[in-house]
Amino acid sequence: MTQHRSHLQRVLDSSEFAVTAEIGPPKSASGEAVRERARLLRGHADAFNLTDNQTAIVRLSSVASAALCIQEGVEPVVQMTCRDRNRIGLQSDLLGAAALGVRNVLCLSGDHPRFGNQREAKSVYDIDPVQELMMFRKMRDEGKVWGGDALEQAPNVYLGAVANPFADPFELRVARLAKKVDAGAEFIQTQAVFDLDRFERFMEQVRERRLDERAHILAGVVPLRSAGAARYMRDKVSGMSVPDEVVERMKGAPEPRKEGVRICLETIERLRSIRGVHGVHIMAIGWEDIVPEIVERAGLSPRPS
Repeated sequence: MTQHRSHLQRVLDSSEFAVTAEIGPPKSASGEAVRERARLLRGHADAFNLTDNQTAIVRLSSVASAALCIQEGVEPVVQMTCRDRNRIGLQSDLLGAAALGVRNVLCLSGDHPRFGNQREAKSVYDIDPVQELMMFRKMRDEGKVWGGDALEQAPNVYLGAVANPFADPFELRVARLAKKVDAGAEFIQTQAVFDLDRFERFMEQVRERRLDERAHILAGVVPLRSAGAARYMRDKVSGMSVPDEVVERMKGAPEPRKEGVRICLETIERLRSIRGVHGVHIMAIGWEDIVPEIVERAGLSPRPS
């Protein structure tokens, strides 16, 4: 069977600087909000992540949301967490997503239920994201489920994973990334970059191990809307590194949203100069309508068709 590459894979393989963004599924049985965001954002990024019950809050499923995006002419990246499914559920959902036309899948742990709106929920974590990548690669490349049984048709998917250069201990970050690349990750989306000096140190280690030659690195960026948001990320969000100067800039800005966009654009400009960074992943949490402006002002528009 001929394997057709996703649009995201074609962009990255052609050495274009890629752009991905996010569409957050609603807390609703209606998919109209997803459709509206897909129509708004169509053409402004190469693919869009559909988050999987982000922060452990119940939302429309990422697979259903991805199907709605495909209907609107937008390429999805389905996030699939290990938090809510065992290996049977993960493999079943991958087959379902592929049957609906999904070509990009992001493997990740998922936020712990203690952060969500049903804290008594049990985490599954039958396998971790490294094993999830291995399992999905086996399904795609060998046409077999992890238990060994043959599939009538293998899923044709481009496999991604996440990396956090800002979690501690720092010296283990690249080793963890290497495991994911060895397991089958072909593209990597990172935690939001505010601390550029630390991110550059991370990328030096990535290049030393030549991981940037084996997987495409997309650096995460978040446009800030307020000084409070910057302060919260600095002080309360585990695994985030927000320099004090960023918080002070937001605090002193007469128009914080405009300042947040300026900081985001400056970050993208510097990221584009770092060897081994192949794109950016824009996480405009609850502020999706700013994505077209950021892409255009960053000089990343129009996107490859």
